Amino acid sequence: MERSLTGSLTPRRAAEAARRLLPPSDGPGRVLRSVDRLERWPGADRLIGGIRAAVRAAPLGAGRDLLHGRWLGHPVHPLMVQLPLGTWLSAAVLDALPGHRRGARTLVGVGLAAAGPAALAGWTDWAELPREQQRVGLVHAAANVTAVALYAASYAARRRGRAGRGKALGFAGLSVVSVGGALGGHLAYRQASGANHAEYVAHVTEAGWHAVGNLGDFPVGRAVRRHVGEVAVMVVREDGGAVHVLADRCSHMAGPLSEGDVEDGCVRCPWHGSVFRLADGWNVRGPATAPQPSFDTRVVGDRLEVRLRHLAEAGDDAGEAA
Repeated sequence: MERSLTGSLTPRRAAEAARRLLPPSDGPGRVLRSVDRLERWPGADRLIGGIRAAVRAAPLGAGRDLLHGRWLGHPVHPLMVQLPLGTWLSAAVLDALPGHRRGARTLVGVGLAAAGPAALAGWTDWAELPREQQRVGLVHAAANVTAVALYAASYAARRRGRAGRGKALGFAGLSVVSVGGALGGHLAYRQASGANHAEYVAHVTEAGWHAVGNLGDFPVGRAVRRHVGEVAVMVVREDGGAVHVLADRCSHMAGPLSEGDVEDGCVRCPWHGSVFRLADGWNVRGPATAPQPSFDTRVVGDRLEVRLRHLAEAGDDAGEAA
């Protein structure tokens, strides 16, 4: 092999090796193309519909928002999966070292105990996703269920003193759960599952006051859609004369709030049912975990003007109201 005088690869050879290892620059890699095809594959849609209905019908009550992570401000599932993943990875490290059988078995057991709550939170979030994300999420869940089964068999083998078999099953489980984790990353970072879909508003809304129409253009008690520059907003005029303005695209999955129901000082997203308080955009019910950007209002003559309210101010108002 061609080498420089110092013994390292020459630049030409290094470039050729990189071209062989990396996907072509003119398109997505093979793995990404496969996952993209999975997003478009309708073969499991009937199964998805059945599971979604079952998850939505589960009698979780207030626990549903707890599992969504509304109290945390973002989905709680990614936080919860750190425990089983961390313990299983640690068990694999101990399996590679002599004299740590009991510690590795304990870690496998702790991971199994933590997997159930993490899965419950994941299914709760999954049921409120668009179909393309649910298709990827179903395979993500199937990989994780397979990994749990492998780790359960690993734990049982270790309990019976079959350490070699337990280690082999543990390493197999770690491989499968890694595939599930990669699909979870695709859901979070490529498909924006669980992301705040209204976060961009603060970055594209210009400072200052903006006219959105004459006050008479807004009927009492009904949401009307207008624009502040590039941002769509929802305007609601109340009986007493107060006017509330929120960003129109829901923070959960960008549903059009102006098409939702307005009642009891709140608006309900027509897509997944998140409920936001009109006065300050606070998310009073999930699956949305982030509040809705809200706007200050004033009437100049007969013209309604709005100005983006700082998120910290909305949070302070919500805390006082609570």
